[in-house]
Amino acid sequence: MFRTPDLLYRVLAIAEAITWTILIGAIIARAVGAPGVVVTVGGGIHGFIFLSYAATAILVALNQRWHVGVGVLAVASAVVPYATIPMEIWLHRTGRLTGAWRLAATEDPRDRRWYDRLMRWFLQRPWVLAVLLVVGIVALYVILLLIGPPGGK
Repeated sequence: MFRTPDLLYRVLAIAEAITWTILIGAIIARAVGAPGVVVTVGGGIHGFIFLSYAATAILVALNQRWHVGVGVLAVASAVVPYATIPMEIWLHRTGRLTGAWRLAATEDPRDRRWYDRLMRWFLQRPWVLAVLLVVGIVALYVILLLIGPPGGK
């Protein structure tokens, strides 16, 4: 389904923006009298997609060999409502999303780094990678729920 990094990144960037709409709509609904649970549900959906987007941005950043600053900016763009969309457009226009998944080593010395080898191993086994990411995201999501919502209760 996600044969290229740009497609995976685009889907998660758009999903993250959509969940901002859900969360903002829930906050407005609560302000005009809806029960507070709408924010809990909207916030939960947004939080899960936020974590999924961040994991995707990190995976794509490693695959595309972005500078650390670009990767940090991609993850940080999720903090500002709807900023993942212009971020995706900028990454696309600057060619940072161009290319395929790096499944095989090349002559590039960076392909010898331990994390590049590990990434290739996982990319060659997409179901293992997907399960690992989902389990990791769910575990982090549960831990964050136990800590409490942003800003306290």
